[in-house]
Order: sequence, then C-alpha cells, then structure tokens
Amino acid sequence: MFSRSARPRAGQAQQRDPRRWIVLAILSGSLLLLAMDTTILNVAFPSLVSDLRPGSVEQLWIIDIYALVLSGLLVTAGALGDRLGRKRLLMIGFVIFAFASLAAVFATQAWHVIAARALLGVGGATIMPSTLSILRHTFTDARERAFAYAVWTAVFGGGLALGPVVGGLLVQDFGWQSAFLLNLPVAALAIALGSWFLPESRSPRGGRWDWWGVGQSIVGMLALAGGIKQLGKSGFADPLPWALLLLSAVALTVFVRRQLRLETPLLQVRLFTNRSFSIAAVAIFLGMVGLGAVLFLVTQWFQYAEGYSPLEAGIRVLPAPLGLMITAVLAPSLMQRFPIRHILGLGLVAMAAGLALPWTVERFGEVGYPALAASLAILGLGVGLAMTVASVTLLAATPAHETGGAAAIEETCYELGAALGVAMLGSLAVGLYRTHLPALDLSGPELNAVRDSVGEAAHVAQTLGGPFGQSLLDTVSRAYTTAVTPTFVVAAVLALTAAAVVWRWIPRNLRPTENTH
Repeated sequence: MFSRSARPRAGQAQQRDPRRWIVLAILSGSLLLLAMDTTILNVAFPSLVSDLRPGSVEQLWIIDIYALVLSGLLVTAGALGDRLGRKRLLMIGFVIFAFASLAAVFATQAWHVIAARALLGVGGATIMPSTLSILRHTFTDARERAFAYAVWTAVFGGGLALGPVVGGLLVQDFGWQSAFLLNLPVAALAIALGSWFLPESRSPRGGRWDWWGVGQSIVGMLALAGGIKQLGKSGFADPLPWALLLLSAVALTVFVRRQLRLETPLLQVRLFTNRSFSIAAVAIFLGMVGLGAVLFLVTQWFQYAEGYSPLEAGIRVLPAPLGLMITAVLAPSLMQRFPIRHILGLGLVAMAAGLALPWTVERFGEVGYPALAASLAILGLGVGLAMTVASVTLLAATPAHETGGAAAIEETCYELGAALGVAMLGSLAVGLYRTHLPALDLSGPELNAVRDSVGEAAHVAQTLGGPFGQSLLDTVSRAYTTAVTPTFVVAAVLALTAAAVVWRWIPRNLRPTENTH
C-alpha cells in the first residue's frame, strides 16, 4: 500500500496501457467542464435574472440545486460505477449533462432552469467519481499515476477559477444561455472520444444493491450540503440549518452503522480506519474551506468594493489557479524526493501564509491589488501542492476495488469544504463588516440594505449616485476590507491546524506506491 520507495516492480512497464495519455486528456477535459460549470453561472446570473425574472426563492434554488444534487449523489454514483462499469456510467453522465444543458438553453421560466441545473448535478455526480476510478485503473505505474492525479487536481482547481473568466467572455456577447451552450460540444466530444478510447472497468463485488443505504446516503448528504449552505444565507440564529444538520447527522449515522454490518456495503466506511486515508481527507476538506471562502470573498471585494465587472474580477483571481496548476504538476516529482508529511505540511503552511498576508499588509497600510495578487498566488501554490499530495495519498491508501467509493469521498471533501468555507467564513465576514461600519446618514430600507451585505450596499450607493453615493461606496469598501482580512486569518489557522495534524500523525517515511489490493 505504502512504502519508502515508489519504484515500479519488474515487468510493470509491459502492463501500461498505450492509450493512457489519451485517456488522461479526455478525462481532464471532462473534469474541466464540470469544474467550470460550478462557477460559470455566477457571471451569467445577473443576465438570467433580468431575462427570466425569478423570485428570491427561485434564485436561491437556481444557484444551489446543482451542488446539492451533486453532493447528495456522489456516494451512490461511485458505488454504481463500481458495479455497472465506470466507462458506462461516465457516458451516461455526459448524455444527461448534454440533455440538461440543452434544456437550460431553451428555458423560458425559472423552474425550467432549476430542473435543468438539478439534472446537471445528476450528470456531474455520475461523471466525477468515474474520472478518478478510470485513472486508477488505467495508470498502473505509481509515478505515472501520481502525475495523472496531479493533472486531475490542477484541472479541477483551475476550472473553478476559470469559470467566471470564460463565462464573462461568453455572457457579455451571447447572453446567459451561452454558459450552458458551451457544455454541448464538449460533452459530444467527450462521448465520441470516450466511447473509442476509454477502457471499461468495474469492481468484482456481488450481493444485492443496498437501496436502504442509497436512501440514507442521499438524505444525509443532501441535508448536510443544504444545512451548510443555509447557514451561510440565514446565519446561526435560524433554526432551519440546524434542523437540516441534525437530520444529516441522524441519516449518516444510520448509514454508517448499516454499512459496517453489510458484507458488500455501498461504501466501505472502514477506509477511514486507515490513518493516512483519514488525514488526507481532512487535509483536502480544510484546504477547500480556505480556498472556497477566499475565492468567494475576493470576488465580491473586486466586484462591489472595487467596481470591477465580473470578467475583470475573474481575471484578477487568476494568480490562484495559475499557482495551483504549477505546484500540482511539480508535486509528483517532489513526492519521489521527500517524505509525504514534508510536502503536504509545506503546502498547508504555504496556504496559511497566503491567507495571512492581506491581514499582515493591513497592519502597515492599505491593502491593494498587488498584496491580494501575491496572497492569491501563494495560496494557489500551497493548495496545488497540498491537494495533489493529499489526493495521491488518499487514493494510494485505497484498495483498487474500492476506488469508486474513495473517489466519491474525495470529491465530497472538495464540494462540502468549499461550501462550508463560503457558509461559515462568509458569515463571519458579514458579521465583521457590520461591526466595522460607522454611523451612516441613512435610515429605513436603505440602511438595512447597506448593513445586509456589501453587494446590497454597492447597489444602494449606485442608486443614490453623486458624491454621497461615492462616499458611501468608499465607506463600505473600507469596512468590507477590514472585515475580510481577519476572516482570511481564521482560514489560515485551519490550514495550520491541518498541517499540525499531518506532521503529528503521518509516518515520517511514508511514500505512495502502487496499491495492489
């Protein structure tokens, strides 16, 4: 499973699939589409709202339904791919994805978009675990597999940040429908190339399909994702998110206890008894808490406090994905030279340094874009290093026939970590923003709107216009900047906590090698 050396065994080179690099390219394109689809709607959303006029509740569902369905179905989809075949499920997922995108393009009412986004979540859930499972099956050499996982991490992280950039380029000329229309040629190409080049693989497990487990996992994961997202919207005083989190705790506890009793479980929860697996999952989760919160808060800062367009804001976030892609590609070679705990710990410490930089600069003067760009770049370098090493460690600690479940766990850590970062740290930033707002010469609905969020404040300032509106915008910009920097420090503490866990619990000489279980 793990050893002090990552050398392939004799005769292994003859077993390498000659199509493996083509497979990596196809799966990377597939993942890039999914990652971009997670964030591309943020840019298209104002145009969509102006066109379809959804109500406030409908707007929330349009934004949230994709991630909710995706998170809720990952565990089930991972197990289904193990049984039916990963390639088959991937192809089915892309058919669903293409059909849902086409439905969204021709949507004329808000509920059409909600239904289409839900279907996109179904398609995404069937595609994502299959990509990692197919990579695990295709790349039999440990070093090549580590590189393939590194590319996977780089593409996923880069796609999240590139979504607003690509969306901005499309939406400003072709409308919000282009955000969905982009999916169609990519999905068609993936289906055509995937049918020809991708290998089929499945897990040799028997037994009956656990329908009760499917229901418990879907209810538990949907309630967990919904509770986390609702915390970010309504705050800690609202009983609804706590009710959802309680439901999630009950459903997932019952699910885990059931899986431990079954001979052929839907998800092998005993994977968490492996220390390296568990620590890697925690590192991914905490890393995404920080990255998800920063991308959300910085994008808001660029658009509302600085007045940039969505495209301009997306471009200014690029130092993070660029740094991520650089270290993600370098991580496999570093893992061959140094112990995992050193590389993973270094990545998490770099994340903490990037997150703490704006607060440090603020002690000496105003925080401008150069400081934020440096912060994003350092953060991206740390995330690329830490997430790649954690992914390789997690999957190397997994028996080959449980890769689908492990991939589902990993992607759940990505999705829920980012959602929790936005919910918890976003709520903290809003609270600090209100604390730092001075007395304002406003009253009634206008004052409530300014105190509600920096986005609402920017809208009020634009409506008022003139010198007073500009003065109001400058005031809320300073309050938001003062609120965001300590929020980043909290995220930095989480990254340092993960680094301490890594240094304390991962063995000194642990290095990944091929898992033959």
